[in-house]
Amino acid sequence: MVLTMRKSIRILDKVLRSTLGVFEFCDTPDCLLRVRVTSAAHALLLADRTVSEGAPVLELHLWNEHMPPLPLDGHDLAWAAQTWRKLLTSFHTLAEQIPHDQRLTAVQAVGGISVLPLPDRDTGGKKLFQRLGFSVSPYRSALGSFGEFWENLYTWWIMWAYNPATLRHRRLIHLHRSEMWMSIEEFLSRYGGSNKRAK
Repeated sequence: MVLTMRKSIRILDKVLRSTLGVFEFCDTPDCLLRVRVTSAAHALLLADRTVSEGAPVLELHLWNEHMPPLPLDGHDLAWAAQTWRKLLTSFHTLAEQIPHDQRLTAVQAVGGISVLPLPDRDTGGKKLFQRLGFSVSPYRSALGSFGEFWENLYTWWIMWAYNPATLRHRRLIHLHRSEMWMSIEEFLSRYGGSNKRAK
């Protein structure tokens, strides 16, 4: 029963990715990200510029199948180091591809929405994404708390289907979403070519 439910959620996830236009930009096991070209839902106030509402942006999506399985006893240094290395590899690969991929050359910012850092709190998750170069701010669904509940429920399902150990100390009602964005100029400066600034 559990396996059937997990399989059904994965199928739904695949259908939604196809419907939304989420695609892979690389095919290596070390790549942790998929992407989607979309429009900024509102003006993005970034460290080095403002991106206007409606401007093309590149939304990052976690490639759940490529995430290292979380140990049953929780995060450890080996898991954290492996995930960090793969995330940086993904950023560098994406930065190298952006100038040469016609689907990506017009985007003005890179980022998206995540449940990792808590909004309005100086947490390790928030610091992590700021260290990577992202501006972090609270997320507000256009549908209000109703929309945020269903978005969080879907995220919880995905976490349960792909990496259930991540839910060991997390509850649905405690999931909070934040927006993380970086200008395309800053992203290419940090991760393009042989640049290794973010370590």
